Amino acid sequence: MSDLLDISPLRESAADLVQAARAAGADSADAVAVRGVSRGVEVRGGKVEEIEHSESDDLGLRVFVGKRSAIVSTSAVDVGGFQELAERAVAMARIAPEDDYAGIADASLTGISEEELDLLDTTEVEIDTLREVALEAEDACLAVDGVKKSGGASASTGLGGVVLVSSNGFAGGYLRSRHGVSVSAIAGEGTGMQRDYDYASALHRGDLRSAVEIGKRAGERAVERLNPDKMETGRGDVVFDPRVAATLVSHLAGAVNGAAIARGTSMLKSRMGERIFSPGVVIVDDPLRHRGLASRPFDGDGIVTAPRTLVEDGVLKSWLLDLSTARELKLKTTGHAARGIGSAPSPSSTNLAMLPGTEAPDALIAGVKHGIYVTELIGRGANTVTGDYSRGAAGFRIRDGKLGEPVAEITIAGNLMDMFARLVPANDLEYRNATNAPTILVEGMTIAGR
Repeated sequence: MSDLLDISPLRESAADLVQAARAAGADSADAVAVRGVSRGVEVRGGKVEEIEHSESDDLGLRVFVGKRSAIVSTSAVDVGGFQELAERAVAMARIAPEDDYAGIADASLTGISEEELDLLDTTEVEIDTLREVALEAEDACLAVDGVKKSGGASASTGLGGVVLVSSNGFAGGYLRSRHGVSVSAIAGEGTGMQRDYDYASALHRGDLRSAVEIGKRAGERAVERLNPDKMETGRGDVVFDPRVAATLVSHLAGAVNGAAIARGTSMLKSRMGERIFSPGVVIVDDPLRHRGLASRPFDGDGIVTAPRTLVEDGVLKSWLLDLSTARELKLKTTGHAARGIGSAPSPSSTNLAMLPGTEAPDALIAGVKHGIYVTELIGRGANTVTGDYSRGAAGFRIRDGKLGEPVAEITIAGNLMDMFARLVPANDLEYRNATNAPTILVEGMTIAGR
C-alpha cells in the first residue's frame, strides 16, 4: 500500500515525458499521469458473484507546435520509450489543424491551493472485509418485510492519483481515496415486482452510512413502490426527492459549460447577469470542499481552484470555463478544466450544489393540492439548447398536501427555463454526491399518465 501512496515516480515520468517532447521539437507541452487502484466485491443471495482488483498507471502527453497540437497516451510507464512517443506526438501535431484558443497556461496563472482538502484515507480495506460489508447490506435489505429477493449488493474501495507537469514550470499532484456501498432490492411477485436501491460513497470510510442503514433503506424503498397506480394527465406540482433533484442542477451545469456557450448551443448563452431562478436561489461550485468527492487543488490546466458562485439570489453570475473556452469567449478561466490522459482539457463542474432554502420538505408538500413526489427519473429527456424537458417518472401522488399511493409510468414535462424560474428549494441539503440539491418543488408542470 505504501508504494501506491507515493506518486513521485509518476511525477518524474510526466516530467521526463515533457522534456522528451521539447527535445523532439515541441514549442510547449504538458503531461498528465493517472493512477487507479480499486477493489470490489459483489454478492447476491448470500453468495459472492464477483471479486475485482485492479491497478494501473497511465500517461498522457499533449504537445504544441505553433497553434497545432496533438495528444498521445500510454499505459507503459517506461522512460526508454518516451522519446519515440514524444516524436510521434510532435509529428502528429505538425499536420493537425490550427487552433487559435488551445495552449498551455501562462506560468503566472498556475498554482496549487493550500486549503486542507483531506482527500486521502490511508485505511487499507481487505477483500474479506468488503465481502462482509456487502453481505451485511444485503441481509439488512432482505430483512425488510415485503422484500422477496436481492438485486445484489456491493462494497468497494479505491485510490486515485493525478499528476500534471507542464513546460511552463507547473508540477502538481494529489491522491484521492474512495469507498462505496450499494444494494438493490426487489419486492413483490410476478408482474407486480418493484425494484429500488440505495448507496453511499465517501472519500473516507468513516464517513459512509452503515451497511445496515443502506440495505434497510433500499428494501423500504422497494416495498413502498408496490402496487403503483397511474395518474390522470393534466397540470400539477412536482416535488423532486433530493436523489433526483440533483439532476436539475446538472442540467444547469450543462447549460453554463463554457464549451456550450462558445458553440452557442446553450439556452443561457445570452442570459449572463439576468435572473433565471427565483430570488434567494444560490448555486455554488466548490472544488475546495473538505472531503468533497470531486475536490481538487488545481484543475486540468494547472490553474489554482477556488469556490465559484454560479447563481446568486437567482441571478446567473458565471460560466464554467477552462483556458480554451475562456480565450474563445475573451474571459478569464474559472479553473474548471478537467482532462483524461487521451483528451484535451474541457470545462466541468466539481462539487456542485444548490444551497438549501428556508422551508422543510413537509412544508413544501403541504402546499401542493395536486401533484407528484418524484423518487425516480427515467431517460435523458432534457435539452439544454431549447430547454425542453420530458422525463419518465415514478413516485407518490400528492393530494391536498399529503403523500398518497405510489404511481408509475408517468411522464413529467415542461421547459427548463420555466422550471428554473419557479422552483423552490427546501432546507434538507445533504452532500452525498459530487452534485447535490435539497428537495425541490416545481409548480405547474405537465403530468402525463392515463
